[in-house]
Amino acid sequence: MRLKSFLVFLFFSVAPSVQSQFQITNGKEKVALPFQLINNLIFIQVVVNGQELTFLLDTGVEQTVLFSLDDKNEIKLFDVQKLKLKGLGSNEEVESYKSSKNKVQINDFVDFDHVLYLILDQKFNFSSQIGIPVNGIMGYNFFKNHLVEINYERKKIIIYNHNYKPLLKIIQRKFIQDSINIEESKPYLISNIKANNQIFPSKLLVDTGNSDAVWIFRSKFNTIELPQKNIQDYLGRGFSGNIFGKRARINSFEFGKKIFEYPLVTFPDSISIQNANFVQDRIGSVGGEILSRFIIIFDYLNGKIYTRSNNKLHDPFHFNMSGIDVEHAGLEWVKETADENPNQGIKIYSNGNDQNIENSLKIRFTLKPIFKISNIRVDSEAEKSGLKVGDRILKINREPAQGFTIQLINELLKSEEGKTIEIEVERNNKNYIFKFQLKNII
Repeated sequence: MRLKSFLVFLFFSVAPSVQSQFQITNGKEKVALPFQLINNLIFIQVVVNGQELTFLLDTGVEQTVLFSLDDKNEIKLFDVQKLKLKGLGSNEEVESYKSSKNKVQINDFVDFDHVLYLILDQKFNFSSQIGIPVNGIMGYNFFKNHLVEINYERKKIIIYNHNYKPLLKIIQRKFIQDSINIEESKPYLISNIKANNQIFPSKLLVDTGNSDAVWIFRSKFNTIELPQKNIQDYLGRGFSGNIFGKRARINSFEFGKKIFEYPLVTFPDSISIQNANFVQDRIGSVGGEILSRFIIIFDYLNGKIYTRSNNKLHDPFHFNMSGIDVEHAGLEWVKETADENPNQGIKIYSNGNDQNIENSLKIRFTLKPIFKISNIRVDSEAEKSGLKVGDRILKINREPAQGFTIQLINELLKSEEGKTIEIEVERNNKNYIFKFQLKNII
């Protein structure tokens, strides 16, 4: 399964909130925050009015959005008013609620008067595509008044006050500086895209909430021709519906003064972006598949971004060659057995004879994930093998599916061309086994 773009763009038809203001409360100049990295996306633990929740950290959004509380009992929200939002996808508007005067805390990084937007429609709950409970998205207010360092390798965010001098010295010695413009509360930079042997200086959103490498909106900027070798694909879930488009490779892409050869690029179709509001001259986005190859420091106040490459810099650009998307479809109790207490014997009967067993047997029930196929790319190797949307996955390469995570499944399905994948599924109360080979068609 490819989590590439679930709720990666939000475009709000409301005025920006000016009262939200995070501050470091530990009396020091910085605070460190751990995060969980899944499919190049950053997830942080956020306490909202005393309730601990999980949020996607997304530079591509302005407001804080809360859209899933199905694993929580209750949360208090204050000063609530009804309104509508719109965004990237095929539908137009979504009913939501605005709440003010909320206390939002991430370790010692606290906002005592935070504005957030609540969406009750559970079709926007994308926890099943991630594999962990995800309750919301946080963007601009997290970044706007501090230096924010994201270290993808160490899975740590460090937030600094602007006058923290030791960081400024490190930046001068070890980081590459680029300019960013903060427009409609989102960071944009100019990068060179080379396609069809032509170089195009392009204005791109720096988007931590997009797990792809690069997005290009050809309907807004049709000078960049679509490469001949491309595939039609399901790109993910937008704020207002499903997103479809093309995937292809271009000659090169530049970010942080580094050149990436033949990266994968996504071209959303015109229908998927028809309701989105674009800043002037924007060509597309640079996402987590590129950003995760760097340590990145955002300085919104001074319009700067600082980058330093990490050990992932030269990793190849892979995509899900199977053509299937997998989602987490709940949990079930599974019986497990384990040997325990070797000095305590138990007596069993076998074929009428007494046998003394040198260890005891512990039987326990644990909750394990259920995985189903949520999408299949037309003419993909998986579709040709006979797999269908809705199939429940029982085994992958003869290993029980319960031992996998969505992250591990995704890594397997984009691992190497020619690799044989065997998937056993349940369909209409019958089990079927399908085999196919991963094929790189772009």
